[in-house]
Amino acid sequence: MKKAILVTGGGRGIGAAICRLAAAQGYAVAINYVHDEGSAQKLAASISADGGTACTVRGDVAVEADVERLFETTESMLGPLYGVVNNAGITGRIGAFIDADPASIEQIFQTNVFGAMHCCRAALRCFQRSGTAGVIVNISSIAAATGSPNEYVHYAASKAAVETFTLGLAREVASRNIRVCAVAPGSTLTEIHATAGEPGRPARVAPKIPMGRLATPEEIAEPVVWLLSDAASYMTGSIVRCAGGL
Repeated sequence: MKKAILVTGGGRGIGAAICRLAAAQGYAVAINYVHDEGSAQKLAASISADGGTACTVRGDVAVEADVERLFETTESMLGPLYGVVNNAGITGRIGAFIDADPASIEQIFQTNVFGAMHCCRAALRCFQRSGTAGVIVNISSIAAATGSPNEYVHYAASKAAVETFTLGLAREVASRNIRVCAVAPGSTLTEIHATAGEPGRPARVAPKIPMGRLATPEEIAEPVVWLLSDAASYMTGSIVRCAGGL
């Protein structure tokens, strides 16, 4: 039986790249989405056409009740979970913090921090029920280290919280043979820049990156899927930067 993993926010961008690579490496993949059902279904169909196993599951990670249904549905379709990738996240609009919308700040923490925590709790319960080891990979951001001044310091703060949570949870569950790590991508070529209100951001930030370019989603997917694998069996509590030298 294939090892089953759940990727939150898996229908597009980095999440979709993670799903494709994981499926190609033999995992059965649950693709979570909130609004864009079409992209998730198209991805699942593409994975199936290539001989992989994938399903789609709707659920908002910011809503605890949705998370419970998300995990229950995933297990009913794919069997006991082996891994969870907490990829779902939002940035809000780029700008100075003084101009940030308070509701947006709250939503960012609700999704990026509380959402990851809800999913980790649900994952731990799944691992406990099945009595097997499991792996959680949280998606952070290089913003947690840079602070992202004049862009989205509140988003950066949410990702710093994710990294601290990753370290603490990893140490808490290590004796149960459960691993918890994070990957911190730098700027990546996805739709997130347009969503943040600056579609031209890639051209603006590329010169500031030592490698001189943004990452592709596939380049971020590689360390994520590696952390899920047995090759990373002694890795826990680790934050892996994948940011072109930042």
